Amino acid sequence: MPPTKEGSLPSGRIARTARFGKLVGGQGVRWAATRTANLTRDEQAATRKMEERSLALADELVEQLGRMRGAAMKIGQVLSTVDFEAIPEGERENFKAKLASLRDSAQSLPFPKIRKVIEQDLGGKLSEFFSEVDEQAFAAASIGQVHRATTIAGDDVVIKVQYPGVAEAVETDLRNMNMLLPLVKRLAPSLDGKALAAELRERIGEELDYEIEAQNQRRIERTFRGHPFIRVPRVHTELSARRVLVSDFVEGIGFEQIKKLPEAERDRYGEIVYRFFFELLHKERFCSGDPHPGNYMLCPDGAVCFLDFGLMKVVSKETLAAEHELARSVLAEDGEAVKEVLAKLGYLPEPDEFDPQLLLEQMMVAGEWAFEPGFRRITPGYVFELQEAGGSPRSPYFAQMRKMTLPPDALLVRRMEALVFSVLGELRAGGDWHEIGKEFWFGAEPSTPLGREDAEWRSDSRR
Repeated sequence: MPPTKEGSLPSGRIARTARFGKLVGGQGVRWAATRTANLTRDEQAATRKMEERSLALADELVEQLGRMRGAAMKIGQVLSTVDFEAIPEGERENFKAKLASLRDSAQSLPFPKIRKVIEQDLGGKLSEFFSEVDEQAFAAASIGQVHRATTIAGDDVVIKVQYPGVAEAVETDLRNMNMLLPLVKRLAPSLDGKALAAELRERIGEELDYEIEAQNQRRIERTFRGHPFIRVPRVHTELSARRVLVSDFVEGIGFEQIKKLPEAERDRYGEIVYRFFFELLHKERFCSGDPHPGNYMLCPDGAVCFLDFGLMKVVSKETLAAEHELARSVLAEDGEAVKEVLAKLGYLPEPDEFDPQLLLEQMMVAGEWAFEPGFRRITPGYVFELQEAGGSPRSPYFAQMRKMTLPPDALLVRRMEALVFSVLGELRAGGDWHEIGKEFWFGAEPSTPLGREDAEWRSDSRR
């Protein structure tokens, strides 16, 4: 989508607030008009008109968020994992895909503007730190863009640079986010908008500080240093600052090429992706909120390199223990225990209103790919099928789901799981995901060659 003018960023508080206000005000009037007109329509016609209005709102939401870098685009990316019950079933996944694509629709800024940010943050001329910099960005996202470079010491690196003015733009977007909540609630009545807004403020605020991201990346790089099939680039701390993050360049192929590889190679890649994010969560208590397929690549030696550690959250021991308890309860088919754990985690605002057996069935359907034993090849159609099984108005769990809330502590965890599942579907990856999952939930013995290789490395690294 085009930038506002010659690659500029709409950072002014009044300009950005006006965009939100126009969206909210215009949609509010049209929504009220539809509801008034529906008073004279029969039920079928009224339902059809409300679906049309919901779809129009969804399209405008994507368009407006896509015109604004910063928190606006990030809000759209996070919303891509929410179930929007008010949108017609046939359009729901298409809408979520549009929201998710906001990440990839950003256009890079001209290099002179980027050079200024680098020199301001590093405190000197570009030539004092880098012998060569490619002025053409090879990646651009919601709050920054990436350039290849060579350091004075001769290291091949990438420079991640924050857009000038994006911090101010994000601050304004986060203040204006409350204006969006009524619209989002119309599309997703079961969503706890205030909890979502609070979690977004905290996580996106942290993502603006690349020094926090550098700390995350250093921690994860140390955790997996020397790993046989997982790689994380080293951070060049001396060349990094609040708006600049420099790390080693790693050669590899991207997701579109990986999807064309033979089945066995895609299966291996999918298992590594699954293992990395679930191992990070269940063994390190570190949850990645952005396991987008553009954030990892396949290296020539078969290792998978993982990138971008801005949207991260440390999960409490109590929450992680409850997640493990939930998995055990589902596998034991104990509905009462499932209800008790979901209430403890904050999903059930009024526990007495929920049926234990229905909750158990809902969990088993939603997590079928991981809870059901045996080899399973995940396809895009299967991903869609499971997503629709709970979100469709025809689902036996639909009324129950609308009463549930998504607790802030679980927002990134559920987002991580949903995106990893979607990536496995895009890969058409096969595996016994249940047996691999048991390694994380229960500490079971490794069930695959990759699992045994990982366990052997961990054993050696502790010596």
